[in-house]
Amino acid sequence: MAPLSIDPRPLNADERAVLEHILSAEFVGASQLRSQLDRTEVIAVWGPDSVSVDLQVREPSEHAALPKELVSVDAHVHDPSGAYVGEILVWTDQGATLAALEFAWVTDEMPTSLPAIVDGRLSWTA
Repeated sequence: MAPLSIDPRPLNADERAVLEHILSAEFVGASQLRSQLDRTEVIAVWGPDSVSVDLQVREPSEHAALPKELVSVDAHVHDPSGAYVGEILVWTDQGATLAALEFAWVTDEMPTSLPAIVDGRLSWTA
């Protein structure tokens, strides 16, 4: 399914919290991606009720120099019992700017919310 374009809007509190958590890891380009958060907008959703979104960074912004389009941070999501339910993926546009936030789930039901940060981990309540 192709993403559904929306009127650009700022990141909501949950999107920003998850991105801040993932981008707090140290990797090449992390500081540049963190500096883009205030200029990042959501421009599409991946489907009705999807929490996965396409992002666009307004210029001017400091570009990262990542070697690939996927941010290399293991962002596993667990439910309150500790069971693995998926992961959060952060995509970039040619390694330079934030391009998408994806909740890749392994449960039967599509998540209707992003995970919360609990004790330094991504935790999702089904």
